[in-house]
Amino acid sequence: MVARTVSAVEKGDGRPPGRNASPTLSPTPVPLTPLEEAVARTLRPRGEELAALAKAREGLVAAAQAEAARRGLPLKRALVAGSAARETYLPIEAGGRLDMDLFMLFDPSIPREQLARQGLELAGALLQSPEKRYAEHPYLRGTYAGFAVDAVPGYQVERSDRPQTAVDRTPFHHAFLSPRLTPELRDHIRLLKRFLKTLGIYGADARTEGCSGYLVELLIVRYGSLGACLRDARGWRIPQRLCPPGPEPSVSEEVALVLPDPVDAHRNVASALSRRNLGLLITAAQVYGEKPRREFFLPPKVPVPSEEELRSQLKARGTEVVALRFSSPDLVDDIIYPQLRKCERALAAPLERWGYQVLGTASARVDHEAAIVVEIDRRELGPTTPHPGPPVGAHEAANFYAKWGRPSEARVAGPYVTPEGRLQVDVRRATRDAVKLLQRELPNLGFGKSLQKAVVQGADLAYWPEAPSSPALLEALRALWTKGFPWDGWPPAVP
Repeated sequence: MVARTVSAVEKGDGRPPGRNASPTLSPTPVPLTPLEEAVARTLRPRGEELAALAKAREGLVAAAQAEAARRGLPLKRALVAGSAARETYLPIEAGGRLDMDLFMLFDPSIPREQLARQGLELAGALLQSPEKRYAEHPYLRGTYAGFAVDAVPGYQVERSDRPQTAVDRTPFHHAFLSPRLTPELRDHIRLLKRFLKTLGIYGADARTEGCSGYLVELLIVRYGSLGACLRDARGWRIPQRLCPPGPEPSVSEEVALVLPDPVDAHRNVASALSRRNLGLLITAAQVYGEKPRREFFLPPKVPVPSEEELRSQLKARGTEVVALRFSSPDLVDDIIYPQLRKCERALAAPLERWGYQVLGTASARVDHEAAIVVEIDRRELGPTTPHPGPPVGAHEAANFYAKWGRPSEARVAGPYVTPEGRLQVDVRRATRDAVKLLQRELPNLGFGKSLQKAVVQGADLAYWPEAPSSPALLEALRALWTKGFPWDGWPPAVP
């Protein structure tokens, strides 16, 4: 099972993309097993909590509408949506959050700057201890009646397929899901969320690259149960399309999973999910199908490796780690983490081109520092390397022969003709050390527009553990070496 899944996640394996095995939205549901029922009981919200939440939702919406009218703001509608409104949230003790998402929907004729300004004004009047956060545009996070609240402005649009901001579809999502959810389906939704939480892939943010809560709810509505969803997932390929007849989203080659938004068929609900994480989900579904275990929902606790244990691991692996550290610009996660991953690729590519074997890369940002680590098979390259020339008979062949046919300090042997019919010469490497090679090339590597200056002008590049340790560097190293499956206890589970 697992071996077949590994081949499926390899890009360009020659197989066609996976298609949905059952395009119907009403397959036969699979009842909860005794194990799943026992876990589901621990995930159900308490009655008194739901009552307090419902009262707070009603009060917050009424307060928003009244305050907007008092201030003369062009608010068309206020609503609380998301998992708190649909009672599909995970309890805090199961790694969830009980947040209310307040959407303040304004007249679509007002400019974006006015939307942001008046949205913050209204939210600031409603919430206690408000803090400004940033996504597509600013919003406020605070509390109301003891509950955490994200108050986000948007537009009241007439059509779900013509939003002006990223949150304008929210009322349509809520209207689609709410009448379809039953207490039984809510159990299945919370179980799938906890399953994904164990895998570390619950969340559509750029740092996680996983599944959003909305995607989870759609999958359970689609399949009718956790069991049916995981049973189908065991046969998925990468990329996988779960598309009913009709329009489909236009997606890039890197996409892992395609599920059209039922309120806007041109939008892919699963666009955030990476290929690696879909591969992890498929593998988990296969292993769970063979042997269901409580650890898929409540993974064993494993201590986070200490710095000393990381040093011991490096020694046991017999490899080298190149570490790049620099001051991190003050950017939100959704901006900086894609660029950190671009930095990983920018460091790994020349090392592979020079002849190193790259065993893995990782990155992290902690407070005001970012770190990127690349594990390679050795510190120094061999003294001699082939230097390829043009094909025999090409216009440039005469110049290549004239240049390298004369004795020189750099030339070791050649020129000669390769079995492929090209001229080539063996030369002595001027620089053999990985860090020195990277330092020379650092200004020419593409690190992302927000990080290029910070890396080129103020980065520290060295081997670890010779490089000074820091929280960001240690977190990157843990990410580099926490290879394994969470249900087996590795990497350490995030609560």
